[in-house]
Order: sequence, then structure tokens, then C-alpha cells
Amino acid sequence: MPRPTKCRKVCHFPQVLEFLPSQAEKQKAPVILTVDEYETIRLIDKEGLSQKQCCEFMQIARTTVQRIYESARKKLAAVLVDGLPLRIEGGDFWLCDGQTTSCRYDWCFKHQYHQKYKKPKGALVMRVAVTYENGQIFQHFGHTEQFKVYDITDGVITSSQVVDTNGSGHGALAGVLGALQADALICGGIGGGAQAALAAAGIKLYGGVSGDADKAAEALAAGCLEYNPDIQCNHHGQEHTCGEHGCKEHSHCHDHH
Repeated sequence: MPRPTKCRKVCHFPQVLEFLPSQAEKQKAPVILTVDEYETIRLIDKEGLSQKQCCEFMQIARTTVQRIYESARKKLAAVLVDGLPLRIEGGDFWLCDGQTTSCRYDWCFKHQYHQKYKKPKGALVMRVAVTYENGQIFQHFGHTEQFKVYDITDGVITSSQVVDTNGSGHGALAGVLGALQADALICGGIGGGAQAALAAAGIKLYGGVSGDADKAAEALAAGCLEYNPDIQCNHHGQEHTCGEHGCKEHSHCHDHH
């Protein structure tokens, strides 16, 4: 009987989910790069980690990293040599939220955020983040430099604070929200990749909202916030829907098909 697949820890969900060569024929089937394959490319080829460091980061065996990385490189070679479309989706993975003690790297921004912005213990708190600029809801999620974070208990805002994103952009912002233990996000425009990352992190999206940030948070607390459930942003990739399944090793593991 084959051993069950171990979920791979992913720290950066891709922001752009589809790539299409400028002269590609539309009928050609895209090459599917899984999210965990994407992560090995990011860690090894972009961040310069060794395969040993990569396996520690993703919490899987080195032989597994080697297999995933080899598969990813072959797929990218096919895309470049044969001029094929590329789509990123699927794989057995769980998104790092900075809460696990296994996050050993001091430079992990998620771990730092999680330690700094812990939720009060023993309280039924809903934490809502709003893309923020000068009191208003900032309209471009991928470029927001600040979130205003509100804690809501029994329909009442009990606290709020402004949090800097420290240059984190696009896909990394969903990781910031996960580390902040946000339950929901209020924003203006947001792309498909970011929506997929939020869905994978279990964060409820209230998009297409504009105006005063405090008033929007108060409206959400009161259950009367008006938002666009079908919000899309044409500047940041295609619309994408995520699914999830239960994983024996991680309750927050995702298998996308």
C-alpha cells in the first residue's frame, strides 16, 4: 500500500497563475505547475537556498524535494522550448501562517507578525483587516503599504491598529494577513492570484468596497457591509477558484484540482 502524500509547507502563494506566450495557439493545453513545484523553484532558483535548506523549509524529505524540483524544471523547459502556456494550480500543500514552531528562519516575516499581533486569549474575536491609506480603503490590494486591523467581539469593534506591510507585495500579502490571524479582508480591487491565496488561507473576502475604512469595519461588524462578491482586478491575473480537502497531517492542507 503506498504511503500517503505528506503536505508540503508553502510560504509564498503565486500571485500570477497563468502565463501565455504572445504567439501561442489558444488550443494548446497548458502545462500545469503545482503550487509545491512553484515553491521549490522560488526557494532554490530565486532565493538561492540549497536543496537541503529547501527540504527543511518545506518540511519534507530531501528526496521529495529533488523529485518535485526535477519535475518543475522539466515543465518549465517544456514551456520555454515548445512555447506552451503555463498554469499554476494543484498540489498537496499547506500555507505557512507563521504560527508553527517549525518555522525556524529568523527572516520569516510571517513568524514575526504572528508573534507581534497575537489574538487575545479566551476571547471570541473576529479580526478584520482593511487595505488602508490616510483613513480610506486603499483600492489596489497588491500595492497596499498598510492594513488597518480591527478586532470585533459580539458585533462591536473592541480595538484597532495600523500595521505596515514592510514592502510585502502581491502573493506575500495574503501571508501577512494569515500571520496577523485575520479572519476577513475588506478591500477595493484584488486579482485572481491574491483571491486564491486568501481562499487557501481561509480568509473571507469583502471586495469592491471604497470609502472610509472605519465606517466599513463598523458596517461589517453590524452585518450590513455592501460589497461585490464577484470582484475582479484585470491587472493581476485571472479569476481562480480554490478547493480544499482534509489532510491527516495538517487540517489546513489544500489539494487543488
